[in-house]
Amino acid sequence: MSKWPHLQCPAHQLPLILQQGKGAEESAYECGAGCYAPVVDRVPRFVESSNYAAGFGLQWKHFSKTQLDSDTGTTISKDRLTRCVGGSLEVLRGKSVLEVGCGSGRFTEVMLAAGAKVFACDLSEAVEANYENCHGAENYFVCQADLRQLPVEPHSFEVVVCIGVIQHTPSPEETICKLSSYLKPGGLLVIDHYAPGYSQNFFQRTLRSILIRLPASVAKPLALMLARSLLPVHRLSWTNGRGSGRYRRFLLKHSPLVDYYDAYRELGPARLSQWSVLDTHDTLTDYYKHLRTTEQISESLRSCGLVDIEVSYGGNGVEARAKMPVSDGRETEDN
Repeated sequence: MSKWPHLQCPAHQLPLILQQGKGAEESAYECGAGCYAPVVDRVPRFVESSNYAAGFGLQWKHFSKTQLDSDTGTTISKDRLTRCVGGSLEVLRGKSVLEVGCGSGRFTEVMLAAGAKVFACDLSEAVEANYENCHGAENYFVCQADLRQLPVEPHSFEVVVCIGVIQHTPSPEETICKLSSYLKPGGLLVIDHYAPGYSQNFFQRTLRSILIRLPASVAKPLALMLARSLLPVHRLSWTNGRGSGRYRRFLLKHSPLVDYYDAYRELGPARLSQWSVLDTHDTLTDYYKHLRTTEQISESLRSCGLVDIEVSYGGNGVEARAKMPVSDGRETEDN
């Protein structure tokens, strides 16, 4: 782990200094006022792991490489990130990037390869998978932290990226404004969000209402067992056999399994199966699932004082970009 970045205690705005442990003693980041953040399994921890995102931590540690382009041999994650940032990853080259909700690193590795200096963070233990996948890169730092209290100074990043995350936080509007507070003047915010058209059938809604009431350690095996039991049924529809069209339409309408065959056939049956199991767990166990329109996202960005706002439907729902004004005045009209 490199010495970058310069960390600051969110409670006291004092520098956080790494104190190296001796023997069996853990290393830790400490501030002059006594705040203490241990380094566990090579990752600094600024929050406890028992929180509403615990299920995501279990998920990404279990599926640590499933969605990495480097492992699938595809450009699915790269293509999605490229579209979200505006069409070219060159906007990230040489830039300091805060990635909030980094998961196991599907976008982290793409940004590092594009020449970005990436500060990755996640509320969950997914940071352990992220570290294992990305720690060999230069200009990389990862920590487990709450986006509302990151150990950095305000307005310290040229780009803030938060993809696949905001809809799973308690308040999307508060999350967006907090993300914007980490932007330097002229900095770029890149986000996405589920839209009102998010597809979820009766069985998915019913099962989710049950599973989110259970501890993550219990909900995870139940969701995975269900998904794996349904996979053979879905794989029968991944053919061009007679009647498979009607059979498949029935499954897509009623089955709780998330099925990516029509979107990512290039993954092949084995990978498609992994993605289906992964995202079935995701869609049945996410504690928060907010939906927002393009107009609502645009208004949230505007209320944070951002300009050059671009919002459209695409990807997982709504994708948006906006900038922090160079000066205090709002000099640029929304797109």
